[in-house]
Amino acid sequence: MTLLTGIIVIAVVAMIGVYISWRAGRLDRLHARLEAARFALDAALVRRSSTALELASSGLLDPATSVLLAGAAHDARSPESGRELAESDLTRALRAVFSQPDFRALLAGREGAEELLTELESAAHQVFLARKFYNDAVAATQAARLRWLARIFRLAGRAPDPEFFEIDDSLVLAAETGGRGADLPHLTG
Repeated sequence: MTLLTGIIVIAVVAMIGVYISWRAGRLDRLHARLEAARFALDAALVRRSSTALELASSGLLDPATSVLLAGAAHDARSPESGRELAESDLTRALRAVFSQPDFRALLAGREGAEELLTELESAAHQVFLARKFYNDAVAATQAARLRWLARIFRLAGRAPDPEFFEIDDSLVLAAETGGRGADLPHLTG
């Protein structure tokens, strides 16, 4: 083996090593992004359930509606229950509250009602955005983990496989939007 061949082999091995290191760093950054997105999603879910509890205990709603909403919000905050199912149940409870005939008209002019409804709309929209961002991060991380180089060299290490967070987070009533509102995240009145 000549000196030139040895230098070429060393250069190729070094380039492969740099590329593998770069891929491992990218995968690590994707996992860090995924973790940050999960924390943001958790914060948005807690904010939404807290605001729903505040609405339920505000005295603005009738007792039956307050109990329904408070129960769903409480279940969404309980870690022992299935989180995705509990969060979807909270969405359905919110949808039921907001679908009552003349809901906004009944609350119009009552002290604190408009601010609380605006806060709840904002929290619901934040859940929609945070879940979308988290699921996008999961998809990117899963795609990077499935690449042959990541599998052969086990670049993901012992990090658990990321899972999508699928909930019903649509609060727009289809009847109010002509049937097209199933994927819109905001509340309407």
